[in-house]
Order: sequence, then structure tokens, then C-alpha cells
Amino acid sequence: MQKLLTTRNAEMMKRLHSFLRGRGVPVTVSEHGNQLELWLVQSSYSAHAKELIKQFKADPEAAEADLAQAASQAPQPDKAPSLLQQLLQQAGLVTIVYAVLVTLVFVALNTALAMPLFENLRISDTFTDLPWQQPWRFITPTLLHFSILHFLFNVFWWWYLGGRFERSYGSGYLVIALVACGVFSNTMQFMVGGPYFGGLSGVVYGLFGIAVVVAWQRPRHPLYLPIGLIGFMLVWLLLGYTELLWVNVANTAHSAGLIAGLVLGLAIRLMEHLNRTKIRYDS
Repeated sequence: MQKLLTTRNAEMMKRLHSFLRGRGVPVTVSEHGNQLELWLVQSSYSAHAKELIKQFKADPEAAEADLAQAASQAPQPDKAPSLLQQLLQQAGLVTIVYAVLVTLVFVALNTALAMPLFENLRISDTFTDLPWQQPWRFITPTLLHFSILHFLFNVFWWWYLGGRFERSYGSGYLVIALVACGVFSNTMQFMVGGPYFGGLSGVVYGLFGIAVVVAWQRPRHPLYLPIGLIGFMLVWLLLGYTELLWVNVANTAHSAGLIAGLVLGLAIRLMEHLNRTKIRYDS
């Protein structure tokens, strides 16, 4: 992400943000103290974004009028976007590909392939040995889901949290989060309970932890979560340690994933702080 502008003028920032988004530039606004900061999500738009900001500053009314005229002249779609189109717009490539993989594995687990597939995707063939000779098995348990509710719950939250994270920070960051949270949560669950588990929940709680940290007290951040949603996720985590739920829950994987996500979130927020400090120093 690249910072484009800092101002205390909330009205101007609102108009500029709307103008840039209307021109197809992926930008977001965050708060830092009493300052509003405009950030560019994808650096490939940098030159175009700076030119549009220069145009807007020279004459905001004319720039907005040009945008309105362009919008009025643009061909109108014959119909509203379908549900599938809207869902695809909320996710990136990694989010979509991994959701498809999870879906294919879930379908296969309900066929005659179930046993050989589980034996090859579980973290280990024993209760004591980590798969150092087959390192991909540290992450493959995230593909395994054993009930329709387990599958739907995890894919929904993967799409919601992972999609927003990928669109805000890029595919590379989502891959790092997937691997880090998946490996750590799977390893901890194996050490506590053995190899008979599976699910994307550890990664989901990792993404949840990242979102909580990077968007804490930053309501304009694209990863900001309402306090009610944060409460729900934490209550669900705690319920897993009771006998009130009707399903078996990999509690250690959930908790370990959350811890990994909180650490990654702190690292991302620290990098953002260092970038802001460097930009101020350079300017």
C-alpha cells in the first residue's frame, strides 16, 4: 500500500475518495490521530492516482462534473450483477482458488475416495511424528471438512475475511497468512490431539485476529469488524471448550490460529507505522 495524501479536512477527503473510486482507482482511507490518510491499495495505479489528485485539487467541482458526465454517458448494464458476480467481486484469486480446492475435497470425501484422500491429506500417519519428509502435510488438513455445516461455516468465513484481506493487502499477504496460520494451528492441534482432525477454522481465526489488530480503532479500514461480530467469534471460540456444542471442535487449532493471526496483525500494523514514519521523515 502507498500513502497518497494526508489531511484533516474530512469533507474534502470524502469527495476525493469518491472521485478516485469512481475513476476506478483502488484507494482506502484510514485515521491516524486527528489526520485522515488516503492509501493506494495497488501500486500499479500510482501515476494515474497522482494525476487524478492533481486534477481534483486544481478544480474539485470540475473534476466531479467530469466524473458525473462520464458516468451518465457510460453504457448501463442490462441487469444488476448476479449473486455469483457480486461474490467474485468480494474475493481475490487466492481466496477463490482455495475455496474451490476445499469444495472439491469436501465432495470427494463423500465418495469412495474418502479414506485414501483423508490418509494422504491428514497431517501425519502416526500420533508422534511430524511430516518433515512430506512438508505439504503441515497445511493440507485445512482442506478437510467432515460435515456440511463445518464446510459451509469455514468457506463462508474464508471468503468474507480472506477476500477482504486479499483485496486490501494483495494475494502474497493472503498466502503468507494461510501458510503461517495453517501450519501453526495444525501443528499445535496435532501435538495435543493427534492426526485425526481437519478444517480451515485455524486459518479463519488467524484472519480474524489479523483483522482485529490492523483495523482496531480504525473504523474506515476495509478490514474493520463490528464489535458484535468480534464478540460472536470469541464466544464461539470459548463455547468450543465446553460440551454445549453438538459437534467436535478442534479447539487448539482455533486458539493457535488466533494467536498466529494476532502476531501477523501486529507485524503488519508495525510495518504500516514504520512506512508512515519513513514517509514523514522523507518529506
